[in-house]
Amino acid sequence: MTYEPIRPRARIGFIIPSSNRMVEPQARRFLPADVEPHFTRIGMTNRHKAPLDQLLARILHATELLADSKCDVTVLQCTGTSMSGGVQAERDVLKAMEAASGKPALSAASCITSALTTLRARKLVFISETQQEGHEKKAKYLKEAGYTLLADKAVGLSGTDEYCAMPPQLWFDTAVAMRRDDADAYFISCANIRSIDVIQQLEAALGKPVVTSNQAAFWRALRMAGVDDNVPALGSLMQHTAPVDLLDAA
Repeated sequence: MTYEPIRPRARIGFIIPSSNRMVEPQARRFLPADVEPHFTRIGMTNRHKAPLDQLLARILHATELLADSKCDVTVLQCTGTSMSGGVQAERDVLKAMEAASGKPALSAASCITSALTTLRARKLVFISETQQEGHEKKAKYLKEAGYTLLADKAVGLSGTDEYCAMPPQLWFDTAVAMRRDDADAYFISCANIRSIDVIQQLEAALGKPVVTSNQAAFWRALRMAGVDDNVPALGSLMQHTAPVDLLDAA
């Protein structure tokens, strides 16, 4: 008797903060059934928070562990961490990750900028989950990357428990209240919130593309792994099969 091996179309590795509770369930909901997500947690938020260069050893160790699972691409999936050192520091981390695994590497930041560039979005409405200090660090990264923030808001949630608990309606109502018809796109930041559930509804209400941290990561990782499936629940971004990165567009 001959047995047919069972092999997924792709394996995607995610390095997530030890506090994150949203990436895993959302990946299992939205990634195609024959794409396997694999996860490694490291300390990089809350009591583990540190400058990006001080987190590099942990990130590389996690990257090496995911490489043992034969992941086609590895994603550092924390928006605040990946944006915290600025554009060049984030690129340096990705290069180090690729050297450690021998495979392509992404971050939440690089996935978001690739999504926005692919959507030809330069003028943004930017919403984040965090207090003002964390919000301003992300805004600084976005401005350094060449985006114009027409309007921005720190929702000001107190921490992880609130991030995870807030219903999708909060993100819908906040974005609609900040409507700017001259915006190219709306970006709702954070890999630990439920904004992914209202992307379709927001795009219908606002008439513009909506990008969220986990949606952008799923899209970019799938495309890098050679998976071109459209997942309609993830909005207009998923219709794009050829990502554009900032360096490509420069």
